[in-house]
Amino acid sequence: MSELLAALEQLSPRRILVLGDVILDRYTWGAADRVSPEAPTIVLRVDELEVRLGGAAAVAVLLRGLGADVVLAGVVGDDLAGRTVRKLLEECGVDSKLLVTDAGRPTTTKERFMGRAPHRTPQQILRVDHEVTCDLASQLASVLAEQIEIAVANCEALVISDYAKGTCTPALLQAAIVAARRVDIPVIVDPSRNTPLSRYRGAHVFKPNRVEAQLATGLVLATPSDAVVAARRILETENCAAVVITLDQDGMVLMTNLANAQVFPTQTQQVTDITGAGDTAVAMIGLSLANRLPLERGVPLANLAAGLQVQRVGIVPVTMAELRAELATHATPSKIVDLPQLVALTHGYRHAGRRVVFTNGCFDLLHVGHVTYLQAARRCGDVLIVAINSDRSVPTIKGPQRPVIAEPDRAAMLAALECVDHVLVFDEPTPHSVLHALRPDILVKGGDYSVEQVVGREVVEAYGGEIRVTRHVPGVSTTQLIDRLARNPASSNTDNTVASDSPLSHLRHS
Repeated sequence: MSELLAALEQLSPRRILVLGDVILDRYTWGAADRVSPEAPTIVLRVDELEVRLGGAAAVAVLLRGLGADVVLAGVVGDDLAGRTVRKLLEECGVDSKLLVTDAGRPTTTKERFMGRAPHRTPQQILRVDHEVTCDLASQLASVLAEQIEIAVANCEALVISDYAKGTCTPALLQAAIVAARRVDIPVIVDPSRNTPLSRYRGAHVFKPNRVEAQLATGLVLATPSDAVVAARRILETENCAAVVITLDQDGMVLMTNLANAQVFPTQTQQVTDITGAGDTAVAMIGLSLANRLPLERGVPLANLAAGLQVQRVGIVPVTMAELRAELATHATPSKIVDLPQLVALTHGYRHAGRRVVFTNGCFDLLHVGHVTYLQAARRCGDVLIVAINSDRSVPTIKGPQRPVIAEPDRAAMLAALECVDHVLVFDEPTPHSVLHALRPDILVKGGDYSVEQVVGREVVEAYGGEIRVTRHVPGVSTTQLIDRLARNPASSNTDNTVASDSPLSHLRHS
């Protein structure tokens, strides 16, 4: 996860051309808590109407949500739905100059009727489709092909989203793929289940789902292992660079050559609506390849994004901030991290709008004073990072007899505290270099210090951070505890002396 977080930070906005079937999704929401007296059917008491973009338009909007600059090529009808599509695209910031109007066909529209019931996730009751699936007129397809050939010269990737609604004619597909290859940009295809894969010949990456891969290969994909076999067959047949098969609850399979297959299990714990999962995956793969990120990093990012998508109803853009937050949360199974990991984590937290709190110290002989101030520090923000001095640096601060507890044990005890999110061990006598690298929102120190006495204050204040000092617990400190233990040996020592092999025996006269 920490490697994926680092990969995510490599992605920057890129201009991407999306070609495919444009769909308008209409949602009719209402209460569905009774059965009609006229027939055995649910009564939907409407309270909300909503329109969203679907198909290739959804891919374009999802790419916009990830920060890409998007041009959409497709067709709409000369109708209210088509005008609504154009308006929604404009609101989302998608360039629709390659969206042509065909007066002879309606804008493809899917109407979904969504029922709500008390204490239940909304469910789709009925879907009604308005569409014509015949091929786009050859004259319009030729016009679109000419425009695409010009547009790809200023793009970094071409994504084809085919829903078999007539836009992706064989001639238009080949014209677009040839144009993209001529300017050396990757072509990613999300194929239609009803279209032979040979129609997309020349594309770099094929991204079928489970059903589409089964229809393309004649194989049954019951397991990820079956999907590996299917991916190999597609790779051999279509002579493409890579195949990604999305397997809903089983995650994704990536094959980049005949001997190299990877399975990425899903991370999703809850599935609310599978609508848009494939569109989200192809959008992230497109953005990754536009940034020249290897598929070994782009596909798990797509898997993560799709997992977030299915937790919401309908197609709602997954943002980079959400991905950073998700990766930061699961970046490491251990709270104890190194500085590069922590830099990536804090970057993710910052983009997700979470306030990062930092504190540091030796934390030798963890005691109630430490715990009290750490709990107070955690309440100052959303994430608490505790940096501890290494065994090598503690003696320069506390003297040659310290630390009493070795750094792995000190780190483990701090990591066991619920209020602590991450623990870092550092070698320097001061936290200045760590503060420069992490730039926490708040630097907290516990004890009877004044703000001016907090080490590292000048670093944090220089970039606009905040300094806080928490309440001191009187009479409790590591030095006092060591002195008390040296003066009052364990009760098992009847001669009232510290045992010669006690780890504190050398401190009695120090």
